[in-house]
Amino acid sequence: MFEIESLEDAAVAAALVTGPGHRLVQHNESFRDLFGFWRPGQEAGVALSGPGLRPVLRALDLAGTERSSPLVDAAGDAGDGSYGHRSWVVNCVPVVSRHGPSVLLLAARVPEEAAAAVGTRPRGAAEREADLARYEALLSAVPQVVWRMDRDGEVSALVGRLGEAAGGLWHPGGGLSWMDAVHPKDRAAFGARWAATARGDALLDTVVRVRRAGEPPRYRHVQIVAVPVLDGGEVREWVGTVTDAEDQWRVRTRDRLLERASAVSSARDLEEAFAATATAVVPDLVDAFVVFQLRRPGPYPDAGAGRDVLYATRGRRALAPGVPPLPPLTDDFALGAMSRRVIDEGRTELLAFPPGEPPKDLVSGPSADWLTEARATSLAIVPIVIDDRTVALASAATCSGNPPPAESELGLLEEVLRSVQDPLRRTLELQSVRDTALVLQRSFLITPPRVTGAEVAAVYEPASTTAEIGGDWYDAVALPDGTVTLSIGDVAGHDLAAATEMTKASSMLRAFAYSDGAAGPARALSRLDHVTQGVSTAALITALHAVLRPVREGLWDATLSNAGHPPPLLVPASGPARYLHGDVCPDPPLCVAPDVERTDWHHGLGAGDTLLFYTDGLVEAPGTDISEGMRRLADRAACLRRADRPLAGLVTALLPPTGGAEDAGDDIAVIAFRVAAGSGRPPRP
Repeated sequence: MFEIESLEDAAVAAALVTGPGHRLVQHNESFRDLFGFWRPGQEAGVALSGPGLRPVLRALDLAGTERSSPLVDAAGDAGDGSYGHRSWVVNCVPVVSRHGPSVLLLAARVPEEAAAAVGTRPRGAAEREADLARYEALLSAVPQVVWRMDRDGEVSALVGRLGEAAGGLWHPGGGLSWMDAVHPKDRAAFGARWAATARGDALLDTVVRVRRAGEPPRYRHVQIVAVPVLDGGEVREWVGTVTDAEDQWRVRTRDRLLERASAVSSARDLEEAFAATATAVVPDLVDAFVVFQLRRPGPYPDAGAGRDVLYATRGRRALAPGVPPLPPLTDDFALGAMSRRVIDEGRTELLAFPPGEPPKDLVSGPSADWLTEARATSLAIVPIVIDDRTVALASAATCSGNPPPAESELGLLEEVLRSVQDPLRRTLELQSVRDTALVLQRSFLITPPRVTGAEVAAVYEPASTTAEIGGDWYDAVALPDGTVTLSIGDVAGHDLAAATEMTKASSMLRAFAYSDGAAGPARALSRLDHVTQGVSTAALITALHAVLRPVREGLWDATLSNAGHPPPLLVPASGPARYLHGDVCPDPPLCVAPDVERTDWHHGLGAGDTLLFYTDGLVEAPGTDISEGMRRLADRAACLRRADRPLAGLVTALLPPTGGAEDAGDDIAVIAFRVAAGSGRPPRP
C-alpha cells in the first residue's frame, strides 16, 4: 500500500492521483511549489487545462503503457508567481493506495545539460546541481539505473549500480565501448536508433539485450531511455536510464511466436507443419532450425557393433541471413550420441562450444562439418513428443559467432514446440491415412502392357500439398486377340474411403473389359454402373473407357464411351491436337442415374497418332477456367509430339513444371496409346 508521506521531504515533486479523471488526493511540498494551482480533490483535466500542461495530462493517461514518455515540455512555476514553459522529467507509475488503483506522479526540472537538447535557457551552477539532484531522486524512485556516458563511451552510474540493478549488467572496462555490452544481433538496429537520437530525430526508448555480469557471457533484455546532452550543437555526453525488461520481452515475444506457430494448425502435411514451426523461431530465437523426423532404427552398418542407429529424414528448415545452406543428406544419415541422449532422457539439451568447434563425438559427421562452417556456438536439441513417443527432434543452433540462447529464449523455444504438438498429431494422423491410401492406390496402378503395333505409357502424380488423397486411376488390358482396352476414372472424394472405392471400381471394370471386351465400352460401363450402385458407397464416379482394335499395320479402330469424364485428346503425328467427342453429349457419370443407356462412338487412329486420357487435375487450376487448362494441354501435347518426344517422355512432360512436388493441388493420372509408325491411312470415323 503506497502512501505519499514517504516522499514528503523529497526534493522531487510527488503527487498521488486516483480514478479515471486523475483526482488529486495527496501531494508533497515540492509538488505544491511546482503545481500550486492544482487543488486537492480537483481532477487533472480541470487543473491541467492550459495547452502547456497537456503533456503532463497525457503522461497521466498513458501511465504504465508502452507509449508513456519520461520527458515533457510543461508549464511550471517560475518562482515569481508566473508560469512559463520548462522541460520536466515526468514519471507516472501505477500504484495501489488506500484510495484504490492510483497513479504516482513524480516530476522534476531537467538539468541544463539535458534541457539544452530541447532548447531551454541556460541556468546557474547552483541551479544546475539542484536540478540534477532532483533528476536523480526522481528516477531512483522506480527500479532503474540512471547512467551517464561521456564522449569516449565510458559509462558511470548516477543512481543505482550497473553491476547490481537490472539483472546484474556487465560494465565495460579496459577501453571497451558501452556498445560492446549490447548483444551482437542487436547492435546494428540499436546503433541506428542511437544515431537518430543524436541527430535529434527521435527519443531513444528501446528494448535491447545487454550483457550480464559474469562469465560465460549471458544477456538480459533491458529498456534503455536516453537523451543526448548538447554543447554548441554537438553531443557532449548522454544521460539515460536502464530498466529491466526481461518479463516484458518474454510476454511480447511469446505472443508473437505463438501466433506464428498457429499456422501449423492449418498445415496440410508434415512438410508444411515443420516449415511453419521453423519460420516461427528464426531469427528471433536461433539462427538455424531443422526438424529431423525419426525413422525406425535399423541394423548398424558395422554388423559387429551390435547396436541400433537412429536414422532420420530431415524435414523443413529455416536459416537466418548469412548462415550457410545445409548439406544434402543420404538415405543412411544417422543422428549422433547427443540425439540418442535427448530421446532416452526425454528432455532438451543445450550444448555450447567455442565458435566453429562443435564436439564431434556428440553430433553426426555432416552436422559437425556444417556447424564448423557456420561458426556455430551452440546446438540445442528438443524432443517433439506425441502420445509419449518421440517422433521427431528439433535442432536449433546459434551461428556466426552469436552467443548461445539464454534460458528464457530456450524456454520460449520449448513452449513453441509444445504448442504445436496437437496440430502435429493431427497432421501425422492425416499423413498416415494419406500414405495408406497412396500405397493402396499405387497397388492398383498397373505397369502398361506391351502391345504389338502400338505402345502404352502412363504416369500418376499424387497431390503433394494436401493431407488428402483422391480416387484417380488408370488401366490398360491387352486381350488375347490383340485388342487393347484403355480406361481412366476418378472417384469423388479425397480420403481413404475414396481410394477404397476406386480400387473396387477399377477392379470391376478391368474384369468386365477382359471378359466382355467384344461387347464394347458402353456395355462395360453400364455393367459397372449397375453393380456400383448396388454394392458401393461412392457418390459419383467419372470414367472414360475405350476398346482399341488393330485393323491392319499402322491402323487402329478406337471405340469409346465417356461417363462424365474430360474428353480424350487426339495428338496426331503432325498437326494440331484436338479433343474427341461423340455425336451426342457425354453420358452422365456413374452412380447418379439408374439404368441409363450408355453410348459408344468410333474414331480411327493412324500411324504415329497418340490418344491421351487424363484426369481433371491436369487441366484444372485455382482461379482459371477449365477450358483454358484444356487449351494449354492440347498446345503442349502437340508441341511435344512435333519434337518427336517418346510416349513415356511425353506423358511425364505434361505434368506441372516442378513434377507436382509443390504445385499439384489435385491428383493427376495420365495414360496414352500411340500407334506405331507404318503405312496406310486410318479408316474414316
